[in-house]
Amino acid sequence: MNWNPDYMQKMQWNGEIKNREDKERVAREIASKVKDGEVIGFGSGSTSLLAAYAIAERVREEGLKITAIPTSQEMEITCVNLGVQTATLLEARPDWCFDGADEVDPHGWLIKGRGGAMFREKLVMAASPVRYILIDDSKKVETLGEKFAIPVECQYESVQYVRERLFALGAQSVEMRLAKAKDGPVITEHGHFILDARFTNVQENLEQDLIRIVGVVETGLFIGFDPIVICS
Repeated sequence: MNWNPDYMQKMQWNGEIKNREDKERVAREIASKVKDGEVIGFGSGSTSLLAAYAIAERVREEGLKITAIPTSQEMEITCVNLGVQTATLLEARPDWCFDGADEVDPHGWLIKGRGGAMFREKLVMAASPVRYILIDDSKKVETLGEKFAIPVECQYESVQYVRERLFALGAQSVEMRLAKAKDGPVITEHGHFILDARFTNVQENLEQDLIRIVGVVETGLFIGFDPIVICS
């Protein structure tokens, strides 16, 4: 017996996708790299969503057998709807992964996590020997923090202490991320709060300084992953 597939279709993300044509070109490029039998980390966000569509099309048309390791509940639901087999990192290791980014600087350093899935995103990226970052031109910056704050995922009881330590590390502002469709703060996929910390002049040691703060679970600062950036 199967569940009603119509309900799962309604659970998919269906918001407006900015720069869709550019993102679809990038999605087709990453889909062209897929080989039969591969295990692939599927990232989160609008560009990754379009990449999942493009990959699923190849799976259907060419009879490819692949396994996706989704980095978010949203992407897991998408894979189920598209008929793409999924696994967790407990079951398999990715041959490679793809993901989007909110900012990418000339070093390949990233800010991610506006979707609240940075823990799984970073875990899958760390486990993958080859990493692709899919962006449109608007995501390129000269210095991280030009457009977006750094998301800091923290345990809820620690928010006052973490906020204090973020300022001590040089944050210009620290704001609790509030939800738009519910009362109160955004809750990450692992049940934590997000503090958005504005930093200028991001240095290489900042990611480790942030993660050493007691109460911080993960951050949206991705440094040292040496990704292959595919830009439309």
